[in-house]
Amino acid sequence: MSLYKISVFLIAFVINVTSPTSTDGDDLNVSASVGELKQLSLSPAILDESPVFKSVVDSYSSFNFMSAFPEDLEISGYCTDLLHIFGQRYVAYVNCLVPSARPVKMCHNCFASYGNLIEIYTNISEQTGPGNVSCRDSLLRSDRLMLVYLLYNKLEDIWTLSGCKDCVSKDLQSLTNDTLYFMAVLNQSLTCFEKYQQGNHSELCKECKSTYKSLNELYGGMDKNHTLCIDIEDAMNATRRLWSKNFNCSFPREETVAVIAVSSFMLFLPIIFYLSSFLHSEQKKRKLIHPKRAKSNTSLVNIQDKFS
Repeated sequence: MSLYKISVFLIAFVINVTSPTSTDGDDLNVSASVGELKQLSLSPAILDESPVFKSVVDSYSSFNFMSAFPEDLEISGYCTDLLHIFGQRYVAYVNCLVPSARPVKMCHNCFASYGNLIEIYTNISEQTGPGNVSCRDSLLRSDRLMLVYLLYNKLEDIWTLSGCKDCVSKDLQSLTNDTLYFMAVLNQSLTCFEKYQQGNHSELCKECKSTYKSLNELYGGMDKNHTLCIDIEDAMNATRRLWSKNFNCSFPREETVAVIAVSSFMLFLPIIFYLSSFLHSEQKKRKLIHPKRAKSNTSLVNIQDKFS
């Protein structure tokens, strides 16, 4: 039953109780009063001005804001502080991720804020505070949703999918040496592109060929060693688009030369096979004919000797 209907019912009840037994005229007055109440029930603005309505609302509001759970069900002040710090560091990490989405630089820019988030979550899930107070159950497992655990898990999945662990040190304090070296070589190529991009692109292809080749070789080695993260992959893809699409440059790669050589050999292999077979058969014919000639010559010499 709605609050409006409850108010109407209470007012009607008070009128019925306080009014004496009436005649037909009085019945008409009561009916009119009920009709007026029905009209009032259709007007929320009028009900807002009713003292009965206000008293009901005030009592409901007081119950809503003044209610509290027993102290043994509330989380401790220490856990409340940890939850507050977790929220601050969570927001800081997300605020770092969003601007680093394009171009992708999340591993380079956000490893420090991710480390801070891991630190506070570890305190919540594993550490104990003053008086041997543990916040794991009260903050992580006290309800079906487990919101804190869910929020942390989503950000941890992002870190894992991006492969940032391959570009950042294990203690999350700095980038790895391989990553720093790749960024240095990448900057050399980009500096060369910037220097020659205003002129003829053929000159750019010639002058920047060596640095770009070194960058490709370095990237290939890191790919084999599984030391790539999303930042390096995205930076390399962007550099390759500049080289091939924007500047229309190219150079033969070693694996391409090997493929062409093998393909050419396979193409000429049938020709070589049939040619060698033909030459071998001709040589065999000569060897078979030669003894016959030698035998006939020997017979002729013997006949001549016999007649002589």
